[in-house]
Amino acid sequence: MDSLPPGLAERARAFLRGEVDVVPARHAATVVLLRDGRSGLEVYLLRRLASMAFAAGMHVFPGGSVDERDSDPPPSWAGPGAAAWAATLGCAEPLARALVRAAVRETFEESGVLLAGPSAADVVADTTGEAWETDRLALLDRSVSLSALLERRGLVLRSDLLRAWAHWITPEFEPRRFDTRFFVAAVPRGQRARDISGEADLAVWLPVADVIRRVGAGELGMLPPTIIALRELAAYDSLAEVLAAQPRVFPVQPRPVVVGDDVGLVVDGPDGEVFAEDLVRARA
Repeated sequence: MDSLPPGLAERARAFLRGEVDVVPARHAATVVLLRDGRSGLEVYLLRRLASMAFAAGMHVFPGGSVDERDSDPPPSWAGPGAAAWAATLGCAEPLARALVRAAVRETFEESGVLLAGPSAADVVADTTGEAWETDRLALLDRSVSLSALLERRGLVLRSDLLRAWAHWITPEFEPRRFDTRFFVAAVPRGQRARDISGEADLAVWLPVADVIRRVGAGELGMLPPTIIALRELAAYDSLAEVLAAQPRVFPVQPRPVVVGDDVGLVVDGPDGEVFAEDLVRARA
């Protein structure tokens, strides 16, 4: 069992005593960007600034909260529609549409990778020019929505480039809570993820196996849902295998338990209760 940090452990104990008001969880989306590397599957990670209110210093995937503009009238859309995504993500169609758009928007904002193209069969080849940077900053300051940006550029949102992977809900005792859908995606040919996130002080591609080793050795900080997703991905030999997978996606919400002098997190996995850091979901 991995013990919680002292501050969170005390808050968890207070929650178990009924002394903590539960904060509503905000809907969010995060995208695991992947590519095939020389040493196997590689993942793109951001290290959040130490000053951040949530997950400070942690290595994370690009992502963030659903914005109200993610519910704007939909742009041209290729791939599974809202009804199909709603069934996959276990939510209503309007929220499913907003989650997919949030996933595409946040990925572009935090990595420069845009899952869109001029047609349902194409993808933008390069997003590194000055005009693209202006558009990215406009998304960040909320002066333009993703729908408006894609419409102006004549682009189609490529929902078929995303795959649903997991669904995690922050424990009820935490002061900042998110109801997060995890997606996986390949970096489109010609595009490159780059260090542009204002919320991170490091952006890096690393072999999945190396990340898992370094987290285990205490060299990288990582929240349980992030490392669990990577442990699951480590079972695949290539990006093609990941994109062909159909993992079981169900809501997972850890809850605190006191074990001796420590406080840890448990979840209800497909085979019963397990410690959060030990959960690896069935894939079929």
